[in-house]
Amino acid sequence: MKLPLLVLVGPTAVGKTELSVRVARAVGAEIISGDSMQVYRGMDVGTAKIRPEEMGGIPHHLIDIKNPDEDFSVAEFQARVDRLVREIYDRGHLPMLVGGTGLYVRAVVEDYTFTELDPDPELRARLRREEAERGPGYLHARLAEVDPVSAARLHPHDIFRIVRALEVYYLTGVPISATQTAAQSEPRYDDLMVGLTMNRQQLYARIDQRVDAMLAAGWVEEVRRLLTRYPPHLKPMSALGYRELVLYLRGLLTWPEAVALIKRNTRRFAKRQFTWFRRERRLIWLDVTTPEARDRAFEEIVRLVKVKWPCRERKGRIQ
Repeated sequence: MKLPLLVLVGPTAVGKTELSVRVARAVGAEIISGDSMQVYRGMDVGTAKIRPEEMGGIPHHLIDIKNPDEDFSVAEFQARVDRLVREIYDRGHLPMLVGGTGLYVRAVVEDYTFTELDPDPELRARLRREEAERGPGYLHARLAEVDPVSAARLHPHDIFRIVRALEVYYLTGVPISATQTAAQSEPRYDDLMVGLTMNRQQLYARIDQRVDAMLAAGWVEEVRRLLTRYPPHLKPMSALGYRELVLYLRGLLTWPEAVALIKRNTRRFAKRQFTWFRRERRLIWLDVTTPEARDRAFEEIVRLVKVKWPCRERKGRIQ
């Protein structure tokens, strides 16, 4: 028997956090974060991490489980979610995956498998030195020679993933793209997948407003504190917004330039999220552009849950 899983996805700033808490309270769910950056401690403002007072008493999982200098992979995320889904179900609650990191969500709902491979710090350092010495794009060109599938998928500036792909190839002789497979026809869970959408211009306005609010809430101070403990080349420190603020604090960007870049790059990220999730054929899209539409979306998700899993005990357990 496949276990039930409610999935709620959508672009950044669309309002997943608030709506997910409402839905979880109504259907007896526990929330599993599907955000690749909210796993890191100390990265609170810049990841729009939910605050305890906003959780409404709903358990939230996979938040603050790693330090920024600790590795966290999609494979580990998949394994942790699998354990959590079983534990939440056994407690009589509905597991609910909420997030905007498309690969992480896909790794859970589809039959992805990953080659387990311990990182090789010396190899990674050598590859990064070669990129610095030969110039931007050198490692991407090397990857294109040994794993053209991964090279086509990765941006030439995505050094972290390019290094990882090369690491897998050099240590195993097998392209990382050959170790990741997805069985589209056979979902891993008895899932219900819902996507939130919004008028594009309104979403972009919300993004700009949220960036301003996050900066006012101490985002720069958060980055400054992190830099006293962690080097700027770590993967989390190159996350959206963090990398721009690192450059600002190092004097490589002016304040207006940093703010403008964060807003522009966040809007572009939201566009990429839409593109990614549009490929998920089983998603049910609900508009949340207006407060009234948001209320209708909430009611529709609750209705869909009851229709899909009609035999529920009082605590929310699926039969």
